Amino acid sequence: MIRFIDKHRDQFGVEAICRTLGATQRGFITSRGYRAAKTRPASERTLRDAVLLEELCRIHAENYGVYGYRKIWHAMGRAGWVLGRDQVARLMRIAGLHGVRRGRKPVTTRTSTPPDHRPDLVNRRFTASEPYQLWVAEITYVRIPTGFCYVGLITDACPRRIVGWAVAATLHTESLPMQALEHALLSTDADLRDGRLVHHSDRGVQSVSLAYTETLADHGVTASVGSAGGFV
Repeated sequence: MIRFIDKHRDQFGVEAICRTLGATQRGFITSRGYRAAKTRPASERTLRDAVLLEELCRIHAENYGVYGYRKIWHAMGRAGWVLGRDQVARLMRIAGLHGVRRGRKPVTTRTSTPPDHRPDLVNRRFTASEPYQLWVAEITYVRIPTGFCYVGLITDACPRRIVGWAVAATLHTESLPMQALEHALLSTDADLRDGRLVHHSDRGVQSVSLAYTETLADHGVTASVGSAGGFV
């Protein structure tokens, strides 16, 4: 209740808030009681919480902000602090800290809204008899201490070798697959204009952009699209 009054006192005034609270089921405190509570010395628990919060924030930052309350509890114990697991959880809520949920799987494919009429020339047969017959493009993710990063890959199906790649922190741009494609095109010394090379991807918005499609056409590469799914 003290926290609620502190939050709204500048807008409504202490006396008005206390009168309103007294007329509801939320509880009651007089303005005199509020002022007495504000001038009362800090409790032993409040003082201890302040010390623990400082140490807790330090340990959380040293571990790249990925620790949840269980790991923070163990880390605090190793540092010599004696406190309960629920107490750590309470302090982390106060500080606004949380760990990385490793069960979360980021989405790497966002289906294109406009219809894509390009054919599926692969039909999930990711094989080729020689290099520069089939390139397969995909986007995957890699866990890092602060969360995830995203990797765009171009793989030649015959030697099963990555011929182009790019890394980005987010998928809020079309540049990731384009950078991977440009890397693949620059790193090859083969003549691709004979039309033998098929570039296959899913129907995600990242690989159906106009710039991406035009780049394939400019280099004589035939585009193929299919359903979402990794290259195996």
